[in-house]
Amino acid sequence: MPSQTARHTILSAIAPYDAKTEDLRIVVETPKGSRNKYSYDPECDCLQLSTVLPEGMVFPYDFGFIPSTLGDDGDPLDILILMEAPVVPGCVVTVRLIGAIEAEQKEKDEGWTRNDRLVAVATHAQTYQKARSFGDVRPHLVEEIIGFFVDYNKLRGRKFRPGKTVGPEKAEKLIKIGMKKFRRKKQR
Repeated sequence: MPSQTARHTILSAIAPYDAKTEDLRIVVETPKGSRNKYSYDPECDCLQLSTVLPEGMVFPYDFGFIPSTLGDDGDPLDILILMEAPVVPGCVVTVRLIGAIEAEQKEKDEGWTRNDRLVAVATHAQTYQKARSFGDVRPHLVEEIIGFFVDYNKLRGRKFRPGKTVGPEKAEKLIKIGMKKFRRKKQR
């Protein structure tokens, strides 16, 4: 996996934590309100159109990945970012974890693969300024997020099976595991 171009470190390999603030850094792939789903391709260090959602279905919040991590699906860890307005794809946003939805995903004719959805609040968010866990956000938000991912995957011919929701400490442990997997793959 390439880690640098002639100009810079590629987005998927930047440090997951800001060295000065220690905030978690996220790369946004798909902005809130978008029907277009974008995916980052480290080979070309660019975003590519992955799919277009059906009429009336949009991403409820900015969706992206945690750089320098790997999940069981072979991609960087997925994360949803709560904030008031969308940012452009490719933007790096600093966030504070509030939890994770442990989940499995099943592609057509394949087995189940762990594919958690981490959830964070942008450090610049006004509405979610005091949120530190799922208990600090409006009721039913987590169920709505789960419903979105179940429907989104169903429309793409996949299955999404949510497990338990966990707090920020357990979500942080999932990131540390993802960072170790990334380092191991990079060393090969």
